[in-house]
Amino acid sequence: MSTGSTQKFNILKQSPHDLEPLSEEPASGVTAADWIASRYTMRARATDGRLVLWNSYTGAISVFRADQAPAIEAMIGRQGFQGESEGICKYLVDRGFLVKKGSDEYMRFQYGFGRAQYRSDILDLILLASEDCNFRCVYCYEKFARGTMRPDIRQGIKRFVEGRLKGLRRLAIGWFGGEPLYGLKAIEDLAPFFWEIAQENELAFSSHMSTNGYLLTPEIAEKLLSWQVNRFQITLDGPAQYHDHSRPTRDGQGSFGVILDNLKALRERPERFQVHLRVNFSPDNVPHMGRFLDTVESEFHGDSRFQMRFRAAGKWGGSNDEQLEVCGADDGGRLMLEFERLAQERGITLADGFKASSMFGSKVCYAGRPYSYVIGATGKLMKCTVVLDADERNVVGNVTPDGRLEIDSAKLAPWIAPYFEGDEQCRGCVVLPVCQGFSCQLPRVSGGERPCIPVRTSWKKELISIAERKVPMRRKVV
Repeated sequence: MSTGSTQKFNILKQSPHDLEPLSEEPASGVTAADWIASRYTMRARATDGRLVLWNSYTGAISVFRADQAPAIEAMIGRQGFQGESEGICKYLVDRGFLVKKGSDEYMRFQYGFGRAQYRSDILDLILLASEDCNFRCVYCYEKFARGTMRPDIRQGIKRFVEGRLKGLRRLAIGWFGGEPLYGLKAIEDLAPFFWEIAQENELAFSSHMSTNGYLLTPEIAEKLLSWQVNRFQITLDGPAQYHDHSRPTRDGQGSFGVILDNLKALRERPERFQVHLRVNFSPDNVPHMGRFLDTVESEFHGDSRFQMRFRAAGKWGGSNDEQLEVCGADDGGRLMLEFERLAQERGITLADGFKASSMFGSKVCYAGRPYSYVIGATGKLMKCTVVLDADERNVVGNVTPDGRLEIDSAKLAPWIAPYFEGDEQCRGCVVLPVCQGFSCQLPRVSGGERPCIPVRTSWKKELISIAERKVPMRRKVV
């Protein structure tokens, strides 16, 4: 063949489609389609006519002006509509409020659940630095059977974490008890180790502590913050006389004044941290909550590092359960919303704002995740901090001093099972992406009961409350 001749096309070496001229791509991504409201989209109208949308899969929340609302409601109606993905339609699609007709959203949820559930790049450990406590709270369910975590177990935890470093991207450490600061030696041994190993291996790191706050002196706070233990849950059960009744020290003294002094000292520090002030309310302290909130406002107003959380005290399995007066489920939910409103009126930040609890998986119980474990002072491996080893079903294995987790897979499986798959109500629930069927695994494991989250019934009130606080989006309906 001469140099100037045309080479013959060989169909065995090249596709004939490669010889076809390239088709021009559309100038934009605008396409017409049949759209319909997502099965996970919820809506509510405020008293002034504004419309609020929330999608529990994407976590998107949007507020629209009253003059926009009719057009938006028409677009997210049951019949759906045909249109191009541009303007307000594109906005609704991008936020997840609209999906293409015929989309299998439950299957998409299953895919998202699988990606979140079966991760090997996260390790979440909750460590019982001490299983004893310097308090004797009237509603406590713990037995105080053991003291500080043993040195050989601490060594085993270190070796276990070192063995998991390959492929690990995030390390989360929680400190629990008993009272964790009662086991300060264990914290002093392990906390700097975790922070150093996270830095050396470029891991995303977080560490939190549930403490009664009595031993959180300025000196100890400085140590903890230097080890990046910078999120705390501390309980104050209302004004001093009611708190001291429900949360006395183990020798019967009051504890409110010492805790408040420690909190005030922490307030003066410049570091970034978060303190969730928890209130366990009951018929005893409910009438005095306004007075207590006035105290919180005067001490911590304007400091968003201090946030409030309200929970109804319950009969949680302690020795005093028969003598406790507690709020019923309906009253508890109503009062929680009322106390949150009173706190916000005083400019107090809430720890459990609706937005933070409205995202995909945001209400999933840690016990339901395969990468989360509770480790006791003697190396018992558990899933739930509510029952600990009082229920043998919760003890799924143990940690050995050489860093191995000896796990009973038959006992672990019920804690991490995707119960929603066999629960018709869960599968059809509009807030399934948020809790994924296990906002609390204990009812599932112990009695097969479904643990529904409060927002399943209160979402409309929550959305209306958002509308009353939020400036609506500035967008014309097109």
